[in-house]
Amino acid sequence: MADRYLSLTGTAPGRFLTRRLGLPQPVRLRRRSAEQPSFQGQLLHLTAGKSELDLAPVLARSGPRSGGAQEPVAVVLDATGVRDVDALAEVHAALHPVVRSVAESGRVVVLGAPLDPADHHQAAVQQALEGFVRSLGKEIGRGRTVNLVRLLEAGAAESTLRFLLSPRSAYVSGQVIEVGGHGVAGRGGGGKGGDGRGEPTGTEDPEKPLAGRTALVTGAARGIGEAVAATLARDGALVVCLDVPAAGGDLTAVAERLGGVALPLDITAEDAGARIADALPGGRLDVLVHNAGITRDRRLVNMAAERWGSVLDVNLASVLRTTDALLGAGVFRGGGRVVATASISGIAGNAGQTNYAASKAGVVGLVRSLAPRALSEYGVTVNAVAPGFIETKMTAAVPLFIREAGRRMNSLAQGGLPVDVAETTAWLASPGSGAVNGQVVRVCGQSLLGA
Repeated sequence: MADRYLSLTGTAPGRFLTRRLGLPQPVRLRRRSAEQPSFQGQLLHLTAGKSELDLAPVLARSGPRSGGAQEPVAVVLDATGVRDVDALAEVHAALHPVVRSVAESGRVVVLGAPLDPADHHQAAVQQALEGFVRSLGKEIGRGRTVNLVRLLEAGAAESTLRFLLSPRSAYVSGQVIEVGGHGVAGRGGGGKGGDGRGEPTGTEDPEKPLAGRTALVTGAARGIGEAVAATLARDGALVVCLDVPAAGGDLTAVAERLGGVALPLDITAEDAGARIADALPGGRLDVLVHNAGITRDRRLVNMAAERWGSVLDVNLASVLRTTDALLGAGVFRGGGRVVATASISGIAGNAGQTNYAASKAGVVGLVRSLAPRALSEYGVTVNAVAPGFIETKMTAAVPLFIREAGRRMNSLAQGGLPVDVAETTAWLASPGSGAVNGQVVRVCGQSLLGA
């Protein structure tokens, strides 16, 4: 559904009127396109504190292409060496003069270090960076995003920096992403079901990082699931598109368009995992995306047991069952990826969605518990995306005032698109993202809910 307010603020009279009224000033976000897959412009590399990272070669590979406007399109501040309050002044000194000049829809990425449990001064000031980044994200405006990446070594963050410094991350802001926090998948890959295909060796095609890999996407017939399937196929994956048999026509059309495989199947069936394993081309799997989900909203006092049970079964129980079954069946190759779909409702809660919020909070619990074990036992990373207000047929049916509130109550003052969730999923699914594990990344434009 078209966002008429966003269109209005894109006109000179609309900008004048909304400024006079003190209303939000969203700008149309720059997203990836075939013609402009990356930003072009200046990258500023700044430092606060005494850093030991060698970022120059990593930024040369993952940052914007040189050229374009003189104003910086991206700023990377290395604050990994900030260890005391005095060094925090260097964060201010580095960013204060340049923030205003960052291009529209530009990027600011702050690099921090893991909190040191043996040094409470370091832990305090590194945690301070989180409050700083979240606040800057809320005030920077003009479609620009601000994120914090905690890391130990520069090379492990290359995939993450390539994502955050590109148009693919248009609706991801105010996030704290830990790289290497739950271990790093080894280059040998393996675990159960491993075949020696581990992390990237530097020879992958950056335009087709999933070439030669098989991905399964549930709920792929429409909406976010269709966008995820299309994005993974764009990145080179053979996509198995799964949805309920009732959506068979749409599912087949999506699969045929993407050169993939249609798998009509009720994901809540007790034997769904086994049937998926039998249907996989070659019996092997590299990427599992849990996207299928339903809502049956009612306030708890009016919620029948059937509404509660159906949502928990589709959104959580089926995710647990099929993940366990596919890991246990040994179908994952080394360097495999599981990406589940949570929601900001599961993080912040939402009136009328006790069932939905419970199911999505359960997904967060699954990720946090399974991630380290899946990596050590199977060579598989486990992460989640948590969408906010995304423009779909479902949100188009939301009453007008609630819909407008959902669109405006975030730092970018607009709703996201299915492709925003898809691009984030594709980053987590990438062979280069093996150091990203156990993370729940909100795709919400830095929604005020649960912020």
